[in-house]
Amino acid sequence: MSIFGEAALSAFLELLSAKLLDSVLNFVADHRQVHQQLKHWQSMLPEIKAVLNHAEEKQIKDEGVKHWLDDLQDLAYDVDDILDEFAYQELSLKLQKTQAQASTSKVQKLIPTCFTGGHFSPISFMFNAKMISKIKAITDRLNSLNTRRSSLGLSEIMSQGATSKGKKPRLQPTSLMDGAVDYVGRANEKQEMLELLKSNNPNGVCVLSIVGMGGMGKTTLAQLVYNDPSIKESFDHKSWVCVSDDFDAVNITKTILRSVDADSRDENDLNLLQVKLKEKLSGKRLLLVLDDIWNESYSDWTILRAPFGAATKIIVTTRLEKVSSNVDPVKAFYLDKLSHHDCLSIFAQHALKARNFDGHPQFKEIGENIVRRCNGLPLAAKAIGSLLRTVQDHSEWERVNESEIWDLPEDPCGLIPALRLSYHYLPPHLKRCFAYCSIFPKDYEFEEEEIILLWNQKLKFKAKVLETNIFKI
Repeated sequence: MSIFGEAALSAFLELLSAKLLDSVLNFVADHRQVHQQLKHWQSMLPEIKAVLNHAEEKQIKDEGVKHWLDDLQDLAYDVDDILDEFAYQELSLKLQKTQAQASTSKVQKLIPTCFTGGHFSPISFMFNAKMISKIKAITDRLNSLNTRRSSLGLSEIMSQGATSKGKKPRLQPTSLMDGAVDYVGRANEKQEMLELLKSNNPNGVCVLSIVGMGGMGKTTLAQLVYNDPSIKESFDHKSWVCVSDDFDAVNITKTILRSVDADSRDENDLNLLQVKLKEKLSGKRLLLVLDDIWNESYSDWTILRAPFGAATKIIVTTRLEKVSSNVDPVKAFYLDKLSHHDCLSIFAQHALKARNFDGHPQFKEIGENIVRRCNGLPLAAKAIGSLLRTVQDHSEWERVNESEIWDLPEDPCGLIPALRLSYHYLPPHLKRCFAYCSIFPKDYEFEEEEIILLWNQKLKFKAKVLETNIFKI
């Protein structure tokens, strides 16, 4: 099961519990057999949902747990289908009652004995042998899953994510830095880059590249250099562009031009844009950061750099050696892993709002063990530190340290175990939102109001379909 499948399942069980609590139990109150079984579902679903965190983690090495989760997901969909049938019939009866009130002469035709006082009576066509058989089959499967849960050793793991503040997906990096964080570990690289950027370079545009695997701190190093006070004295203009997967020369040039001339016209012709940019840069010194380049085309690079001359200095960050080679840097900075001491400082700042563990000796040993698992990656130290920021229970730190997710290899998408672990501990409603936002292209820019509107439309879609079907009967 994928991580997004896990997100859907967690949220799905929560939604099913809510459906049962809302109206279905009242709707079937007059049918004792059905009501008792749905009450049983209502008590069982929260117990199963409580062990999902453990199951999602344990399935990594236990095939039996993986099959249990797959069976649970199948059951959840079947339960949802039955509850939708109840919802459909309830809305149908409400519509019939409304029509009956408008036409009293047709009351007996529109409301047979199946409707009495707002509830289904035992003779309702809904509770025929086929429907009761479906309900009983689901009850048997639910009991079986619960029995298997115990035999698989699944137990409840509380989610630290319940204290998580964020409700939006991660945004693309910008040039600005967090003033509350003391950045460590790249002082030598930063100093050398500053000296190269401020030196004279008569041989055309000067490019520096920062190369390293995901999570190594390439963007952070570029931010440190970009925001250094001495840069402001050495350049007339600065521009930051997050390039990412979509190497669009027109949009990149537009962004650079707007940083140089805020009143520039919104052109879409690359030639006009580059001519205008070249004019604006005449006699001016520009520092340009092109962050996160993946495009390996040398031709695209030569077209993009055409407006720039010797007064322009460019910093490129990339994971790819070929990209670094294409931009022909004066020097390429290959980032290695941080020292344990520097990683520990990053972790402590995000977990404890402190540079070290001097004020929190009870967490020192377990904190050092967790940092060793981060394997020198600053992003991993930050992610896990942020995860534990509001957690004061030592046993929860132990649980994070002992998680089997650490033993997973980095997947083809570059998702390091620490980031997968931080996702794992999100609460179900945030996992669901995270999964929904994954449908947007990488680095897609959206407003908070837009996401809220789209999310509400998604949640209302199924109800709208039900209403539409009812009005067709």
